[in-house]
Amino acid sequence: MPRSKNIVASKKRRKKYLKYARGFYGAKKRCYTIAKNKVEKSWLNSYIGRKNKKKFYRKLWIQRINAYVRKFNISYSKFIFKLKKKKIDLNRKIIAYYFSENKNKDLINQLLN
Repeated sequence: MPRSKNIVASKKRRKKYLKYARGFYGAKKRCYTIAKNKVEKSWLNSYIGRKNKKKFYRKLWIQRINAYVRKFNISYSKFIFKLKKKKIDLNRKIIAYYFSENKNKDLINQLLN
């Protein structure tokens, strides 16, 4: 009796990788093994990119807060220390948003004093 190869499942698996590789150049979108390698590498890079994006935005918020706080002759670290001391639990994203837009003057003055 001949060996059963289950061509339906293997073809479906290959088509899945080739579908993900649709925008790639040359053999990277046509040849299954190359496409599989490139798709898996792109998934890895997208995972790393999402982590780097979080780092980038945190650094950006810290720079914005520091730039605004320096106008009042306070360093960033002393400002954060004051917030912790007052038990104000605002994250850096919100603080940077208020400082960059000059949204709520009363809130800004409370944070700085």
